[in-house]
Amino acid sequence: MDLGIAGRWALVCGASKGLGWGCARALAREGVNVVMAARGEAALQAAADALRAELPAGAATRVLTVAADVTADAGRAALWRVPGGPGRDFDIVVTNAGGPPAGDFRQWGQAEWMQALQANMLAPIELIKATVDGMAARGFGRIVNITSSAVKAPIDILGLSNGARSGLTGFVAGLARSGLAARGVTINNLLPGKFDTDRLRATLQAAAERSGRTLDEVRAAQLAQIPARRFGTPEEFGAVCAFLCSVQAGYLTGQNILLDGGAYPGTF
Repeated sequence: MDLGIAGRWALVCGASKGLGWGCARALAREGVNVVMAARGEAALQAAADALRAELPAGAATRVLTVAADVTADAGRAALWRVPGGPGRDFDIVVTNAGGPPAGDFRQWGQAEWMQALQANMLAPIELIKATVDGMAARGFGRIVNITSSAVKAPIDILGLSNGARSGLTGFVAGLARSGLAARGVTINNLLPGKFDTDRLRATLQAAAERSGRTLDEVRAAQLAQIPARRFGTPEEFGAVCAFLCSVQAGYLTGQNILLDGGAYPGTF
């Protein structure tokens, strides 16, 4: 299927690895010019080089990078100054930030809450605010927020993430229905379950160390909870993201798309 987005410009946050990398890769392979953003410059450059190497020889697709912390004003400002980039005139924006740490809410003070809110709610809103009106004026825009399956089924030890990401979800639900779809702009959220990423591997290792079980035992127990009996891959996550950014998805907005291998037990 031709997604109809070749030649457009996309901003993908957290693009040096994991799910952000999967989204950047899928979009670039569709001919979308991509600005990849992440905090770690070395990992970001390596990811961009790998992506450029995958593109067909002579492809006009551009892959640019900006090493920046998008949770900070200065980091977001750097996104609009990328040499050769579109300024603020992105057609596609994929927001993405690592989740805050797990723990007991009794241990968290205002500083921990503000850090979680800044990364997982306020920064995405600022990115949307900076780009959405331009999208509407041009008649096309796609915003995809990578949140978490915990928005659908909260996890008790992830209270910081549950709260911050749910706040973003509520904001998006209202904004997506504010008239933007009539002007060609959609806003949706992608809710990942367990995907085979560095973050998951670190989480499994930590769980093994805490429980005294082997890593293989912890991994097997996690897989047993997923009807698909496997973890997801960044590549298939990116493919869903690319579809949400397509011209074919113009009637899909304000939705929370759960990708968890069937782990969520509810009907709705």
